[in-house]
Parts: sequence; C-alpha cells; structure tokens
Amino acid sequence: MPESAPHLRPLPDVPDEPNVAPLNEATGMSAPAEAPTDAVASNGITHPSGIGRTASFVTDVLVALGYVGAERVEAAVGESRLAGKPPERLLLEQNAIDARQLSRAIAERYGLDHVDLSVFPVDMAAANLLPISSARRYQAVPIGYVDKETLRVAMADPANVLAADDIKMATGLRCQMVVADAADIESLLSRVNSLQSAVTEAIAGESSASVEVGDSLDPLDALSASADDAPVVKLVYSILGQAVNEGVSDIHFEPEQEDMRVRFRVDGVLHEAAHVPKRMVSAVVSRIKIMSELDIAERRIPQDGRVGVTVDDSRVDLRVTTLPTQRGEGATIRILDTRNAMRSLDQLGMNPEAREPFEAAVRRPYGAVLVTGPTGSGKSTTLYAALAAINGVERNVITIEDPVEYQIDGVNQINVNPKAGLTFASGLRSILRADPDVIMVGEIRDAETARIGIEAALTGHLVLSTLHTNDAPGTITRLAKMGIESFLTASAIDCIVAQRLARTLCPNCKQRAVISPKSLAEAGFGSATGMEAFEAVGCSRCGNTGYRGRVGLYSVMRMTERIKDMTVNQASQAEISTVARQEGMATLREDGLSKARLGLTSFDEVVRVTT
Repeated sequence: MPESAPHLRPLPDVPDEPNVAPLNEATGMSAPAEAPTDAVASNGITHPSGIGRTASFVTDVLVALGYVGAERVEAAVGESRLAGKPPERLLLEQNAIDARQLSRAIAERYGLDHVDLSVFPVDMAAANLLPISSARRYQAVPIGYVDKETLRVAMADPANVLAADDIKMATGLRCQMVVADAADIESLLSRVNSLQSAVTEAIAGESSASVEVGDSLDPLDALSASADDAPVVKLVYSILGQAVNEGVSDIHFEPEQEDMRVRFRVDGVLHEAAHVPKRMVSAVVSRIKIMSELDIAERRIPQDGRVGVTVDDSRVDLRVTTLPTQRGEGATIRILDTRNAMRSLDQLGMNPEAREPFEAAVRRPYGAVLVTGPTGSGKSTTLYAALAAINGVERNVITIEDPVEYQIDGVNQINVNPKAGLTFASGLRSILRADPDVIMVGEIRDAETARIGIEAALTGHLVLSTLHTNDAPGTITRLAKMGIESFLTASAIDCIVAQRLARTLCPNCKQRAVISPKSLAEAGFGSATGMEAFEAVGCSRCGNTGYRGRVGLYSVMRMTERIKDMTVNQASQAEISTVARQEGMATLREDGLSKARLGLTSFDEVVRVTT
C-alpha cells in the first residue's frame, strides 16, 4: 500500500448510508431485514438479511435496501421494455446504482452470501482448479474451500444453474455459491495464473524437452527447435495473456547479467512482472521473432514486426521490436487492443470549455488541428476520436501513419514505408491527388511534411496531425523553427491541443485528503487556502497501486484573431501563452487540478505528469 504523501491529510470517511446497522460480531451475521446493512465481516462476506424472501425481483431488493427510489425503479422498468435489457442493468448504466449495490441486491434476492473479493482471502490453489477460459465464460471463480469436498465459488449471476453444474463436473467437488461483483471476479482472474508460476513450469518442462546440439543439428536449427518447445511457447503466451488481461500497453523483455527481466507498462508506469532464467532467454526471444515473422538468425541489428493473436477469445495486434543490447538480445511488444483503444469525444474526458473549440475545429471543412504532447500521451487516441466523430459516407478520409495502429471502417489508411520510399512527405503529396476531404498525418517530423500539411489546410482540406511540443503555444514557435512562414501558420491552424495522460484513482480505495497551501504553492498554484481532493491508497482491485485506468488532461488553444496577429508578428511563446490564457485557455496543470478536485486523479499524479 503506497504511503500517503506528507502534504496530504486524510479526512474522515462519510458513509454512503447514514443509518447502517452494525454487524453482529458474535455470529458474523448482518442486521435483520427491517434494518438492512452494508457492513461487511473482516473476511469480506455479508450474509443475506432475509429481504429477498419477500421480493419477486432484484429491483424490489434494490428499493428495500434503500439503494434507489421506487419511482426511479418504475421508470427503469418502463424503459427496459423498449431497451430490451433488465431494469437493474439500466439502473447500473445510468449510474443510479453502482456495481457493488447490484451484486449485493442479487445476493439478497437469491438468499446467498455476498463476498467482497477485495477483502476476502482468496485461496489461489482453489482458484486454479477452474480453467481461466471457463471462469471467464461463466463469470465465476472458486475462492476457497468450505470443507474437503466443498468449494466456495463466487459468481456474478447465481441464476446460471448450468454454469454451476459445469463447475461441479470440472472440479469434481460440491460447490457453495456466493455472489460477487463481476469486475471483482475479472480482477481476480487476471491474478490467478502469475507469470512467475508460468516461468517455474517452463523451467521444469524445459529440462525434459531441451534440444541437444549434435552433428545433425546446427546451433541455429537447435535454437529454432527450442523456441518451438511447449514450455517456451506456454511461457510466452502466458506473458501475453497476463499482459492483455491486466491492460498492459507494453511488454519489455530485458536481458541482464544473470537472467531476463520482464516488465509491464500499466497506465504509463513500468513495473516488474517476472524473471526468465538465462538459459531460456534466447529461446524466448526466438519464439517472439517466429511469432512476428522476423529473422531469428539476425541478432546484430534491430528488427520490427507485427502480428495478430487471439487471447481469451479477443483479437489483439502486437507491434514487436527487437534490440541487440550489450547483455544480449531483448524485445519490446506494444499491445494494440482495439477493445479499449477507440474512444468517442464523449469518452476523452475533455471539460466543456476545452471540448467546444476542439470539436468546432474538427467539424470545419478546412483548416489544421494539431495535437501535441510527448510519446504515449494519447495524441493518436484523440485524433481517432475526432475522425470517428466526422467520418461519414459523404467525406473521403485518408490517413498516413507510422504504423496504422487501429483500423477504422470507412477510412483509407496508409502505412509509411521508408524502405520503399513512402515517407510522410511523399505519401502526403500522393494523398492530395486522391481527392481527400480529411487528411490525418500521424506525425509532423520534418519541415517538408509540415509545409505540405499547412498548404493542404489552406487549399480546402481538413488536416489533423500531431507534433512533439510541451504546450499548445509552443507549437507556433516549433513550426517557425521548421521554416514555416508565420503568416501561413496563422492562416492555416484553427486549434492546437496539448495533452497528457494521468492515472485515474481507484474508485474502490481512494481516500479524501486536504492539500496544504504550501504544497500548492510549491507546485506552482498560488493559494491562500488548502484544497480538498483525493489520494491513492491501494487495494487488491488496483494491484495496490491506488490507480486504475487513465484520464486525459487537456489544454486547448483557439487561434483567435489576436493570437493570429501575434503569430504573424512573431511574438514570443510566453506572450502568446499569456494572451491565450486571457482568452480562456486552461493550462494542463489547471485542467489536472480541476480533475483532482473531482476525485478523478490525485494531486501528486497531476504534478508528476505536468512537471
């Protein structure tokens, strides 16, 4: 559990339900039906109070527990007939209830115990009795033993009797069903098969499946054969499966003196996942090369490849890069998961004051919209969201990217290929002859690409692109240094967006705190009073990091007439920034501070990503 920062002072928690009855410590049972309670025993189990015995539907239990009003339930029942969804599911989607309240109501309805998997001490040996694929299909996982012949199984839907029967057959044990939140079950499943366990199994299997290099088998053939051994294949796919389930963006295979370190990048931060023994390093890297159709004999130069794989019935694309280092050949895999990557403008997290000028600019028939920030700040995601908003049969949308990360229906996407002479600049020239309405350039890297893009924006095309600068006003200075005349920049560009990605606080364990005036001042925020916000704590649902997912921080600068005049007159970056703020532009830190106040992220995280 991460320690609280010294400038944060925890505030007392305010219970969601002010009239919560205490748990009977002697029996571990909740209060009677007339006084429903959310109190949970130390082991995370809440016993049914008896409310469900008189309830016909889950919605009745939700009302009886005081989670939602009867009128709101009646409205949801009416809406469900048209939506084709259960009313309780509609209430969840409309944020009238949360997932924990729904699972608690389901448990009450069926007279079953409710278990909080963030508290319950799960027996991993029991959890491993059911294959991951089956557990995900049933949304159920064994969490421990009641006795020698009975498993305690957590399910999201206890009405699925067929799943319960299948679990009994698969494990050969009786099953006592309890109810848990589906998100908690998924979080637990991502931890069931640890990578280091997979490494241990691979080592054991490797000793019996190793390939001896003899007269009839040269070292390269032996290496290829060992890369195809079942233990190595299982290890590589275990790493990939764990990474996809944890929402990892990059996997780093880094050879060291004694072994190979495997690190995952989650929410922009690297953490260690496992270590591979030295004798298996070459086979693991070779297996990765074979998957991505790279030359396993070439170890002197970096290689790039791409491959699509299926993990737990989900298709993901992998971008593979191998690197010859002093300690051996390593590899990096970028995971492109289309299930989580595509965002709409509504999902980006822009404040209304920032979204309005950005959306107005991308809906114009011509002009340039630039998104800036360092690598990994979500620039491509923002551009894809803009394309999704304006893509239609009446528009010819063409992109040139390095490489194409996600395929969009109705959009003509081109991969750059420098070896064949297809660069951003040459490709952009060809695109202009293909009658485009909207052009997206993956990145402006040189003066030639910048000039062609600016001229395209001036000749009736909408141009979207990215640039590496620290803030929005700095883009104007950067283009000037590339040799783009200031009057062209002022005429072509409509909007510039600077952005960063900050980790989102885990909703299950975040804790309210007060940030002192001194800490605000040290971070560049002048304030005579403190600010109430939230801090990271850490729990099993977020891997004890205190964070789950990321949210964008945005600074959107409109090219107003005043800023255009300053651009033409070659005003300094600081002068343009001052005027932009006067005309409504919020800085990245100001946007981050507003999201910290809302509890979306922490003050420390805002300082980290905007420093």
